[in-house]
Amino acid sequence: MIEVTGLRKSFEGREVLKGIDAVFEPGKINMIIGASGSGKTVTIKCMVGLIEPDHGDIRYSGRTVLGLHIKEKKKIRQEIGMLFQSAALFDSMTVAENVAFPLRMFTKQSEAEIRERVAFCLHRVELDHAGPKYPAEISGGMQKRVGIARAIALDIKYLYCDEPNSGLDPVTSLVIDHLIKEITEEYNITTIINTHDMNSIFEVGDHIMYLYQGQKLWEGSPTEIVESDIPELQDFIFASPFIRNAYQHKLKRK
Repeated sequence: MIEVTGLRKSFEGREVLKGIDAVFEPGKINMIIGASGSGKTVTIKCMVGLIEPDHGDIRYSGRTVLGLHIKEKKKIRQEIGMLFQSAALFDSMTVAENVAFPLRMFTKQSEAEIRERVAFCLHRVELDHAGPKYPAEISGGMQKRVGIARAIALDIKYLYCDEPNSGLDPVTSLVIDHLIKEITEEYNITTIINTHDMNSIFEVGDHIMYLYQGQKLWEGSPTEIVESDIPELQDFIFASPFIRNAYQHKLKRK
């Protein structure tokens, strides 16, 4: 579980986060949505320690991360996996070497143990035979799956995903969505996804938090989004009556 309390952050006198409170539970797909400039990225950067907030608290399973010594922060960061928007694989490394990278960086495992863990992670994302290939030799969807394999290599407790479906076709996007959901539930990971993909929200989202101009304006389930009476949220999600009707029909079928 990750708990965020009273998170505030300003840049050059402009308040970007205005007291964000949130609880992200394990075993669930927690999504953060909002228009560009709403504070999504700054929230996540504060949570993973890339930005120090001005006020507030962030707790990982009861452990506060603000003000910790570097060595203590490193322990928590080793429990965090990241799936980046562009997969962010090292072009000069093979798929297997990319997955092995965090193991070599943060553990003292033997080469045999690393090879075994890499094989397990690649098998979990159904890329058993891709190990010797380089990122340029595989598709965008496969690169995202390699990114997931690398993210879970350290046996993580927390997973952050930044626009995981960016640049993917609808079918491949669904594959990535369901793979993330399966891994989240299987390993009881606290997963947080920053996304604009409405299909992902309704397909695999468990808990949704909507940010508007640095504030948490709404939170709830995908079903409750349709029924919300927040004009800003409705305008963000349903850009046209056609989209609204399509998703209302989709939810009724579930």
